[in-house]
Amino acid sequence: MIREGRPEDEARIRAIQTEALDEPWPELLGVGLNGPPLVLVLDIGEPLGYALVVPDRPVAYVAEFAIAPEKQGQGLGTALMDGLLDRLRAGGFETVRLTARADDERARSFYDGFGFSVADELPGHYDDGDGVLLVREL
Repeated sequence: MIREGRPEDEARIRAIQTEALDEPWPELLGVGLNGPPLVLVLDIGEPLGYALVVPDRPVAYVAEFAIAPEKQGQGLGTALMDGLLDRLRAGGFETVRLTARADDERARSFYDGFGFSVADELPGHYDDGDGVLLVREL
């Protein structure tokens, strides 16, 4: 089930954020759980993943997208991304943007599978490497 994040999800989502992301954005997550931005949670008995979205109609920027590391590779990221794209489309968004590490082949392959393409290269975007801006039209 994909639903909006709630304040009571914060401890579990912060744990996922810390475990799954190299450079998390804890301040934005705290704000997002009280909306906006939007936090969507993949909940299967407990939160197992989330997407943190900064809406700027007609563009939605996915600031964070994470699945609990011990649950990765089970199709949960696909379920979350499908739900996220459906939700954004229904909300009247036209474009989705996100950044990924330029050298993260696993993440890049995942996003490629959803039709994201490189719109810009971002040298030095991360503390320890380059990024790419990925874009997908809805």
